Amino acid sequence: MTQGSTRQTFRFGHFELDVSTYELRRHGRRVRLERKPMDLLILLVARRGELVSRTEIVERLWRRNAFLDVDTGINTAIRKIRRALNDSAGDPSFIETATGRGYRFMANVEVVHRTDADTSIVRLAVLPFANLSSDPDLEHVADGLTDDMIAALSPLFPGRLRVIGRTSAMAYKRTRKSLAAIGRELNVQFLVDGSVRSEGRLLRIRCALNHVFDQVQLWSQSHDRDLSSLLDVQHDLSFAIADQIRLQLPTERMGSVGRRHTRDAAAYDLYLRGRRFWNQLTPASTRMAIEYYTRATDIDPGYALAWAGLAEAFAAGPINGDADPCVMWPRARTAAEHAVQANPRLSEAQHVSGQVLWFFAWDFPAADAAFRKAVDLDPNNAWAHSMLGHALSQLGRHEEARTVMDRACALEPLSPLHHAMASQVAFQARDIMTAAERARRAIAIDPEFWVGHMMRGQACEQLGETDFALDALGTAARFSGANSKPVALRGYLLAKIGQVTAGREVLEMLEDASLNRYVPPYAIALISLGLRDDEKVFEWLERAYAARDVHLVFLPVDPKWDRLRAEPRFGGLLERCGFGSVACRHLR
Repeated sequence: MTQGSTRQTFRFGHFELDVSTYELRRHGRRVRLERKPMDLLILLVARRGELVSRTEIVERLWRRNAFLDVDTGINTAIRKIRRALNDSAGDPSFIETATGRGYRFMANVEVVHRTDADTSIVRLAVLPFANLSSDPDLEHVADGLTDDMIAALSPLFPGRLRVIGRTSAMAYKRTRKSLAAIGRELNVQFLVDGSVRSEGRLLRIRCALNHVFDQVQLWSQSHDRDLSSLLDVQHDLSFAIADQIRLQLPTERMGSVGRRHTRDAAAYDLYLRGRRFWNQLTPASTRMAIEYYTRATDIDPGYALAWAGLAEAFAAGPINGDADPCVMWPRARTAAEHAVQANPRLSEAQHVSGQVLWFFAWDFPAADAAFRKAVDLDPNNAWAHSMLGHALSQLGRHEEARTVMDRACALEPLSPLHHAMASQVAFQARDIMTAAERARRAIAIDPEFWVGHMMRGQACEQLGETDFALDALGTAARFSGANSKPVALRGYLLAKIGQVTAGREVLEMLEDASLNRYVPPYAIALISLGLRDDEKVFEWLERAYAARDVHLVFLPVDPKWDRLRAEPRFGGLLERCGFGSVACRHLR
């Protein structure tokens, strides 16, 4: 279909038949139907209300010279259509039989005409490359090829190609599910799968493109390469796949893929190892990621992706691991600057630059611009969408934030992190029921994901479900390794409901800990808020300001702080943080 061309979609009952994408959907979810039954359904719907004879069906679907038992073929196809539509031959809602003559589609049909280029979106997922070798050290190569393939395909043709993000794809690592089942769950038309195997001193890399609907393998290639030429393999495979799904790729997009990575094999290997550790998202694995990223940039100082990974690890420290922002800020800023200088058109570089500007510099207009640039450079970058949505929410632009977060969750449907961040955005918009539902989705995906439990806890607190809230926050603290956020939130809630002694015990524990290590001052201010000790609240908020505590960005729209919004000291603090008119806005 060419850009701007018109297509028809037929709607009947709870179903939608999209001829151009060859899909039958019920309530938006694809219904599996094989080729002959689909062709017959399209014919019947197009001729709705008319009797379509068996002779015409044979001519259209099997041709006159078919040496087949076409009568049985027609009967089988009709039976499969009825099964897909949950229709009955005895009491039909959709397909009426004229015995011995033919069939009539009897339901009312709405025809929807669409002319937008977005209607030709191709949806694709890259499944985790399998390590078929007995060498566990090849896991980082397999995971790296998966990441690279996703990253290479994502920005190739904005508006036409939608690539499911890494987190959702990696959920199928070592799965025994069929390609058809995975395709239905991810709602994609195409699946890329591949493998890595050691063959002496070489690596054998296989990759295939599969059409989900009929489970046909459209294309496959194998390469025998050493580590130094893996980049060429990734580059070649990504464009071969793009060609197979018949996208017309602009030349400048094609050229940009090769600039994502270093040409140094050792630096590339170190980057892959660093990325694998970073994706584990624990304090220990983050330290390992920083080590490998640093070694990669030492070998190739112009390696933009490694610099971006390093900046992201530093920038996330104060949120994920209670790291001192005054220590992390200069490190994150320097790494982000190197990433942007090395490749200003790299989405990851612009995204992490936005993170530094948002959480550390409190330069919100510049952060917004960086996040938007990251999204423009790669419309499939779910993390950039998620951070942009979060930033918009904290500036009080809730409807816009909700739309962006929905896009992030669509790109990464199996990411607990994006659903948890969507919960935070709904919470800040005072849509507490949605916040609770988003948190439950995050926990359902990963029952040990501490952020999901924390989001559920704060939503339950607002809904008055105190016992559920305390339980969720205790679980969050346990799974997070006693991160200050769920610990402080639990202390706040205990104090708020009148368990003052228990609340003070949490407060004293954090105050004692702050004598030996960095504890976010925001955490102590929050518990003091629950205790209604306002002088102590403002004492610790001022300490948070002096420490560049990243958690201050939550203050403008967090419902827990509504009691203080009329207090001049509160508004003045947030004015100094750069929030301007948002600082004192009451958003009920």
